Amino acid sequence: MSSTLTRTRPTTRPTGPAGFAGFGGTVAAEWTKLWSVRSTWWTLLAALVLTVAAAGQLAIYAANANTNDDPADDAGIVTVGHIVIGSMELTQYAVLALGLLAITSEFTSGTIRTTLRCTPSRGRVLLAKAVVTGTVTFLVGLLVGGVGALVARPVLGEWGTAPAAGTARDVLAVAGYLALIGVLALGLGAALRSAVLTLTVLVAVLMIVPLSLQEPDITVLNRVADGFPGVAGGHFLAGDTDPYPAVVGLLLLAGWALAALVLGRAALRRRDA
Repeated sequence: MSSTLTRTRPTTRPTGPAGFAGFGGTVAAEWTKLWSVRSTWWTLLAALVLTVAAAGQLAIYAANANTNDDPADDAGIVTVGHIVIGSMELTQYAVLALGLLAITSEFTSGTIRTTLRCTPSRGRVLLAKAVVTGTVTFLVGLLVGGVGALVARPVLGEWGTAPAAGTARDVLAVAGYLALIGVLALGLGAALRSAVLTLTVLVAVLMIVPLSLQEPDITVLNRVADGFPGVAGGHFLAGDTDPYPAVVGLLLLAGWALAALVLGRAALRRRDA
């Protein structure tokens, strides 16, 4: 008489933790987490205030330059997009704060341990954070770009122009730039874990080191500076053709953001949360 060996299987699949919900669930969890903290709203407000202040000030400077008694500083007709791009020199720091706080705040509060228990794959966690951070900072870029254009146009008056296609292109370029530096900040934040240290490194990489290289006005050092993310992003936003096409500036900036994510993932895998 033969006996039949039966295999029992669970009738239900585990549910609940984001680690079992797939990548989409991880993204949804990170999206909810980002918007549930006050720092996100404060950085968004800061980005708006900085854009309004900078765009208004730059527009006033441009209009005054054309109406003062010194013909040497006449700016001529200025596009609204040019003012919006110029205002990002300040606005970008609020976006950097948003990107780095998306992960450093979890290290500070200890909630990163809960995040990694729910989703043990550290690469998936960081990628989900990158998707959310990139999406949010891109949308923030569209918002502040549009606000900056609305502020600059009436202030410029007869000395400004706002071609629809050109303005839309500049606003989209601003949004893309802010999205990439937001992801760059996230990756460095994952690697360095400290908000202060991450911001210090970002300021050095985006501004201090390139300016120091450009100061002697030596060709070799200028070419090195052109490879840094802030300078590359500036060439992209300005639509430059020299020292390389604008698309190369975009690719260089994207490369820095990707490298920061790789560095952040390696740090997450090596060290305990």
